[in-house]
Amino acid sequence: MSNITKRESTRTLVLGAILTGLVFLLQMLGSFIHIGPFSISLVLVPIVIGAATCNWKISAWLGTVFGIAVLVSGDAASFLAIDVAGTVVTVLLKGMLCGLVAGLVYKLLEKKNRYLAVVASAIVCPIVNTGVFLLGCLVFFLPTVASWGAAEGYQNVAAYMFLGLAGGNFLVELLINIILSPVIVRILNIRKKA
Repeated sequence: MSNITKRESTRTLVLGAILTGLVFLLQMLGSFIHIGPFSISLVLVPIVIGAATCNWKISAWLGTVFGIAVLVSGDAASFLAIDVAGTVVTVLLKGMLCGLVAGLVYKLLEKKNRYLAVVASAIVCPIVNTGVFLLGCLVFFLPTVASWGAAEGYQNVAAYMFLGLAGGNFLVELLINIILSPVIVRILNIRKKA
């Protein structure tokens, strides 16, 4: 292994460690930041940064850390009370997969256009995160989610899942990721110059 390869590997590990701490911190603080009824989740941004600056393995790791932080922070408490195993599987899987897919999408597109790669990665990250969450709701929590929806006045459980349970938060996460994509590209350009 050459010195350049070792140096690059060390940089990737150090950046991965910094992003790991940032993911955990943002998830723990995220429940305090709200726009209306929705908590602002900035945690997907460092996952996308990890996908773009490190590799898909690091972004998958960051997604897994995100899942662990969700479980530790208490954000999944209402689901844990219903089905512990279902909650753990859903939360860890949605985190890991959103990081993995974001990293793979970035890798697939980066040679064509890094800006496009970052934007696409920033878009698929919340889509996968929310999609796996909704699948987990279908598999593990459908009767409970249906009763929550009925209590909120929804006639249809699917409408509640998309509009009441995940919709607003998903849109906020998606917009934050898209808005911050140029910042991520700027970080990439600074890192490339260094």
